Amino acid sequence: MVAPAEVLAVIPARGGSKGIPRKNIRSFAGAPLIAYSIAAGLQSGLVTRTIVSTDDEEIAGVARDFGAEVPFLRPAELAQDNTLDLPVFEHALGWLAEHEGYHPQVLVQLRPTSPVRPAGMVDTAVRMLLDHPEADSVRGVVPAGQNPHKMWRIGAEGCMHPLLQVEGIAEPYNAPRQVLPPVYWQTGHIDAVRPAAILQKHSMSGDVILPLLVDPVFTVDIDNLNDWRRAEYLVRQAGLDMVFPGRRPRPMPRRVDLLVMDFDGVLTDNRVWVDQDGREMVAANRSDALGLRLLRERTGIQQLVISKEVNPVVSARCKKIGVPCYQGIDDKPAVLKRALEERGILPEHAIYIGNDINDVPCFPIVGWAAAPADALPEALHEADFVLSRAGGHGAVRELCDLLLEEFSQKG
Repeated sequence: MVAPAEVLAVIPARGGSKGIPRKNIRSFAGAPLIAYSIAAGLQSGLVTRTIVSTDDEEIAGVARDFGAEVPFLRPAELAQDNTLDLPVFEHALGWLAEHEGYHPQVLVQLRPTSPVRPAGMVDTAVRMLLDHPEADSVRGVVPAGQNPHKMWRIGAEGCMHPLLQVEGIAEPYNAPRQVLPPVYWQTGHIDAVRPAAILQKHSMSGDVILPLLVDPVFTVDIDNLNDWRRAEYLVRQAGLDMVFPGRRPRPMPRRVDLLVMDFDGVLTDNRVWVDQDGREMVAANRSDALGLRLLRERTGIQQLVISKEVNPVVSARCKKIGVPCYQGIDDKPAVLKRALEERGILPEHAIYIGNDINDVPCFPIVGWAAAPADALPEALHEADFVLSRAGGHGAVRELCDLLLEEFSQKG
């Protein structure tokens, strides 16, 4: 009986990212960005070990929380802005060989900045490499969005020169794209490499490279906050068959009859002001109130607040914005179920927004759950959608606008 191949997944994650500070552990659609790459390794049927190579103790802690090994901290000189992949992976393989006598047959690179991976991609890449002993590596690619045969260089004399020539086509830059050779763009989803290519050929790909064609819908590479927002929307709304760390988020229901909200940390910023007589005040956002009114008027979606807070400020604010409320509630799930029954609303037609651990049990009762950007980690992880705005700073208005947009698209 042939022993299974030893397959090592390595996630490189340095701490000094500049474009998006601390991006590797920043919450992405409810989980740290790095958690998606860790999940890709852990959920693979062929990967036997998943490690993170980082120079940063905080990243190392988050990586361990999500199930990865961090057997070493990468030297600082291998975590600079201009550090190439090759020395990082030479270091990882060298350290594991020296300290553990560990020698994998396949190394898989899973970059954190490409978190949207099709389910099964890792195993497909590893199997391709194992089935083709002549190959040095497998690399994920997608059809290129722009054809380089229609690209130009500008010479020192100021004239244009075609970037590429095509045998049999005199002027490829004037030819229809259908007759030009197909070209592909490498993605950051996956590289499966034989360690010999790294250690002996000093290359991250070697000489014989096999292509793993990736559906372009999964092409996400996060370099800036605009990339981040587009990628989060794709993950939350596109219904992709992709690798998730933990539970797969549900899509927003096509029909919504009830919006249920927590109060503190959702309609407020979760702070309280107390004067010398013990009177409490909170800060709310006027744009939330307008968003809720527009949502009622244009869609008829009912609204409700369920709050643990006993202070009369809850009922006073809810009366002002025209939203019924239950307050002083310890068992939110029970009250939520009763409210649904009393209103004759199916749970799958309700959505809930909450920010704290006592809201999380309400999430699976309804059809869809959202959390403000500054919610507690437990709520961020279990929510189906994480808003870009914080509680009391327009999170509810953002959710209302999403619902209004969905309503308008349905006509």
